[in-house]
Amino acid sequence: MEKPKFSMQSSLINSDIIFVKLHAPWEVLGRYAEQMNVRMPFRRKIYYLPRRYKFMSRIDKQISRFRRWLPKKPMRLDKETLPDLEENDCYTAPFSQQRIHHFIIHNKDTFFNNATRSRIVHHILQRIKYEEGKNKIGLNRLLTNGSYEAAFPLHEGSYRSKNSIRTHGAVNHRHLLYECWASWGVWYKYQPLDLVRRYFGEKIGLYFAWLGWYTGMLFPAAFIGLFVFLYGVTTLDHCQVSKEVCQATDIIMCPVCDKYCPFMRLSDSCVYAKVTHLFDNGATVFFAVFMAVWATVFLEFWKRRRAVIAYDWDLIDWEEEEEEIRPQFEAKYSKKERMNPISGKPEPYQAFADKCSRLIVSASGIFFMICVVIAAVFGIVIYRVVTVSTFAAFKWALIRNNSQVATTGTAVCINFCIIMLLNVLYEKVALLLTNLEQPRTESEWENSFTLKMFLFQFVNLNSSTFYIAFFLGRFTGHPGAYLRLINRWRLEECHPSGCLIDLCMQMGIIMVLKQTWNNFMELGYPLIQNWWTRRKVRQEHGTERKVNFPQWEKDYNLQPMNAYGLFDEYLEMILQFGFTTIFVAAFPLAPLLALLNNIIEIRLDAYKFVTQWRRPLASRAKDIGIWYGILEGIGILSVITNAFVIAITSDFIPRLVYAYKYGPCAGQGEAGQKCMVGYVNASLSVFQISDFENRSEPESDGSEFSGTPLKYCRYRDYRDPPHSLVPYGYTLQFWHVLAARLAFIIVFEHLVFCIKHLISYLIPDLPKDLRDRMRREKYLIQEMMYEAELERLQKERKERKKNGKAHHNEWP
Repeated sequence: MEKPKFSMQSSLINSDIIFVKLHAPWEVLGRYAEQMNVRMPFRRKIYYLPRRYKFMSRIDKQISRFRRWLPKKPMRLDKETLPDLEENDCYTAPFSQQRIHHFIIHNKDTFFNNATRSRIVHHILQRIKYEEGKNKIGLNRLLTNGSYEAAFPLHEGSYRSKNSIRTHGAVNHRHLLYECWASWGVWYKYQPLDLVRRYFGEKIGLYFAWLGWYTGMLFPAAFIGLFVFLYGVTTLDHCQVSKEVCQATDIIMCPVCDKYCPFMRLSDSCVYAKVTHLFDNGATVFFAVFMAVWATVFLEFWKRRRAVIAYDWDLIDWEEEEEEIRPQFEAKYSKKERMNPISGKPEPYQAFADKCSRLIVSASGIFFMICVVIAAVFGIVIYRVVTVSTFAAFKWALIRNNSQVATTGTAVCINFCIIMLLNVLYEKVALLLTNLEQPRTESEWENSFTLKMFLFQFVNLNSSTFYIAFFLGRFTGHPGAYLRLINRWRLEECHPSGCLIDLCMQMGIIMVLKQTWNNFMELGYPLIQNWWTRRKVRQEHGTERKVNFPQWEKDYNLQPMNAYGLFDEYLEMILQFGFTTIFVAAFPLAPLLALLNNIIEIRLDAYKFVTQWRRPLASRAKDIGIWYGILEGIGILSVITNAFVIAITSDFIPRLVYAYKYGPCAGQGEAGQKCMVGYVNASLSVFQISDFENRSEPESDGSEFSGTPLKYCRYRDYRDPPHSLVPYGYTLQFWHVLAARLAFIIVFEHLVFCIKHLISYLIPDLPKDLRDRMRREKYLIQEMMYEAELERLQKERKERKKNGKAHHNEWP
């Protein structure tokens, strides 16, 4: 078997390092391209445009006449700087050496692009035997046992040039990608996905296609979320609830913690009531429904977009090759073999009982780690209930008067630090559990590891948010009968303005800090590592000037792509998608923050791939894999959580019940701001201060408000007054609100799920024009192949006749 040619070169930096450079000649590339069914261009496409597309093309021509007068084209790709990627303008077919005359070959050296050449060479290296023995096969084994330190395809040269790309053109594809894609100056331009695919392969190209599609779909979500927030700003002065809170100088609220927390006027929480209205207003329900529908539309249209990309990149009929068995699996089960139904060869076999036992142990480990997360959240809860009293007794008046906000802010920051520390632990545990399961192939290992890491990170990131949204202030009891942790610490109550402000702070701080930290680690860490490597090289050569090394040594000094491929990039975006959809009813600005981050993220990832990382191996993929199923699961969960946030966390339902049942407009079918008069007073219950427990009784007697000790204070709940038949029992309004909340959850979920399923049904996965193009292309390819074969046969017949006539004339 003919192998790739190679040469050896010692390192200029470290003489102990030897570089082995591989090159595949034309004969090797042709033979293995045929074995791997690599599709190559063989005839220019004849585009079939229906009447409507011809009409649209005329409109585009008219519009283009006006565009040339514009100084720049925002959100456009400067195609004049890109090379003619003729692969997208040609019909393709699996390469065949027997039919080589059918393919468009201008130059054999450039017929197979660099990504395809690297893929073919890697295919050979993965299957070649390096020693005599059953398991002595493949490059991965040599990397695992330390025979080789690294293996990577080379970049096509420097990504910088002294000359302008517009006047002198691009030096190479890497330079072109840097100028048209990875440069920060083109942040508002479309991505050259065809060039990304040609340089990095389909798998990385699909990631950036998905990231660009997700970012583009965030524009309407961010616009509507900003509109909801601005609606709250414009209606703030007309909000009857916030007006009543700000004017309630005569309503004295009960202390929110034991002993050190003082009585407070309800009007002191005027600012928090106004901030709550910015996020919890009449447009919140509409936005929650919109985001649930948006998530479905995003996924459905992504399937259509993926189909178009798969067609353009010749991935429709591509099927993954039969994967090799992982060396660890083979070493563990080498004594048990069975016949592979596909290849017909014997292979190691894992017994069903062994597989089940390992899965049970792995599931137990996952459950244990989730318990660790819950324990961490419980620790944060204890911190909150203990610290609120400490801040209430603080010397600084600013902190003492805002003890609840200070408690929430510090708890969120501590929670963020715990999240980042546990993430390091989760990665090690996920690796241990995945290796314990002994997956058969690399894709099975990757899927198992992905599910564990996503589950760990999702629970770790959102557990505190779930606590604040659905548990904070829900099980505190009431003054005189507070519920306590370990019969000692009184559970934390919501702010007099509600719990939504705590949820907004939690989401805002975590989202900003998480994205800032991720962006720093993605770009800052490789930049620092590469700078340190260059500094060491200059010191070893005893010069401060830039040393010119060959390309393979420059690439070796770059950072390798992480061992899990695109896992970290996808995980970051999927967790962000969860934050953007799951609790978006409580934080409408989440899509806007995600959009701003992703605009930076695209160029940051592009810059990292082009300039800071070694060139990853080009690999093919038809879609984003297991991540799509995770996105669908998050979309379903978001409907449920937003229904509960609106019904339980916000005051939307209590206000609605009051307007229609207990307010001045009760029974009239109206629900304006005039119908909310008296809502604040109706939502507060009365408590007799003499009924306080000894350990809950505040140090102050409240005489600072009226000059005499207070007899009563108010608290948020629907309970009877102390001198009623059932003191502090639930009122009828409480049960009406509870029934309305349950009814809203049921109606909201069923309505949104029906809309989601209707949209999924109405939007086909494959666009009609693409389906017609595929059918027509299949027909034209068959016709062209038939004509080409007929032409070849006629040519051979003419040559035989000509040769036969010549022989006949020579016969004596």
